[in-house]
Amino acid sequence: MSLTKKLAVEFIGTFALIFIGVSSICVNAGLAGVALAHGLTIAVMASAMGHISGGHFNPAVTVGAFIGRKISPKETIAYIIAQLAGGAAGAVAVKSVFPLSMYEVPKLGSTLLAADVSIGAGILMELILTFFLVLVVYGTAIDSRAPKVGGLFIGLTVTLGILAGGPLTGASMNPARSFGPALAGGYWDNHIVYWIGPLLGGIVAGLIYSKYLGKEGM
Repeated sequence: MSLTKKLAVEFIGTFALIFIGVSSICVNAGLAGVALAHGLTIAVMASAMGHISGGHFNPAVTVGAFIGRKISPKETIAYIIAQLAGGAAGAVAVKSVFPLSMYEVPKLGSTLLAADVSIGAGILMELILTFFLVLVVYGTAIDSRAPKVGGLFIGLTVTLGILAGGPLTGASMNPARSFGPALAGGYWDNHIVYWIGPLLGGIVAGLIYSKYLGKEGM
């Protein structure tokens, strides 16, 4: 599969995640609704197009795959750029569709720390949630022994992460998910949390699965 097609898929999938996910926040779908909106979008997009690009839609997943030597350095950089572009485009699309009154209060669905959550605690939460997510990606999609379940369990993991961590950090688990609304809306508060936590979680999961849980040539 050509790199151009892979990048197009990564852009579209990430665009869909941010557009649907942020829209659910703007319409005040509630924690369960927001969790399902993000999780179902990942499940659908990964199932529909994962066979083309791997269906990462997330720099943390891409970095985790790189750590396990499942993607080249060139593809890693290109994937991340496509994902960030898709995230930004998705957020701009939401801002273009919804009136100011609907996206201003939730700050365009930006992932922000709760008032009493420290930066350190936020990073740890994002690290743990993303660790689970990338571990599930390895176990259900990357490993050749994985059950053929499409993106279902990856999407469910995103849903579980938001249910658990949404009230604390927004449960991004994905730098592109945080980058898009931050860029489109200008909400950069504690933005570093949503890079450090997810990327570290992806790296740890990639190392553990590829070195200890997987098999040679998986």
